[in-house]
Amino acid sequence: MRISIIGSGNVATHLAAAFKNAGRRIVQVYSPNMQNAALLAYHLGAEAIDDLSHVSPETDIFIISVKDDVIGSIAETLAKHKRLIAHTSGATDLRTLLNFTSKAGVFYPLQTLSKNKEVDFLTVPLCIEGADESITTLLIDLARTVSNNVYRVSSTQRKILHLAAVFACNFPNYLYNIAQQLLAENEMGFEMLRPLILETAQKVQTHLPAEVQTGPAIRNDENTMAAHLQMLDIKPDLKTIYELLSQDIIKNNNTGHGHG
Repeated sequence: MRISIIGSGNVATHLAAAFKNAGRRIVQVYSPNMQNAALLAYHLGAEAIDDLSHVSPETDIFIISVKDDVIGSIAETLAKHKRLIAHTSGATDLRTLLNFTSKAGVFYPLQTLSKNKEVDFLTVPLCIEGADESITTLLIDLARTVSNNVYRVSSTQRKILHLAAVFACNFPNYLYNIAQQLLAENEMGFEMLRPLILETAQKVQTHLPAEVQTGPAIRNDENTMAAHLQMLDIKPDLKTIYELLSQDIIKNNNTGHGHG
């Protein structure tokens, strides 16, 4: 299967590398910035283009890996080629492609990806959806060449999955940043927290999060929480975050279950 990658960002870079490692032929890489397209294309042995009017008719599938708000316009441009088009977005409905073509699918990698950080793509969950059963089967087969974790996920399910991923990944990382700032303000380094963060992450690999919750809120340690809140009097935004999270932990513990 001959693949063209539309995009040159984090997801495009890792996905394209996984395809190349699996022996797939990457025909072209598109980016509106020719330098970005050329850099990725060089590593893939592909042609770089910065104009969608130059896409190759030798492509079997276009994989759109760009910002969500331009997926539709790119699909509209590519639809005339009557090739399979798939996007890699977690939050974009399949219907965004179906507005322009019946040959549509989704190829969503559920992982935080950065160009400068290697990842074992075989472990990355790939969430697949197709406009019909034959497209779904084709995309699942393609996905299984680059990942050992392939799931059939509808657009409705994928939106929930994307929301869950924000709670599981983006918000905790923001809280890490808060912690780092608190430490820096008091002449301590973030490296002191890294073993704690790692241990917490490792626990949820084998347990449900509610089963391994620790801290003053789960113990209903009112004295400690009051002391923490007093320390945050000069940071009202952080005080609000602390209160909301603590109250929710207490509430979920009292009801015997979490939100999940």
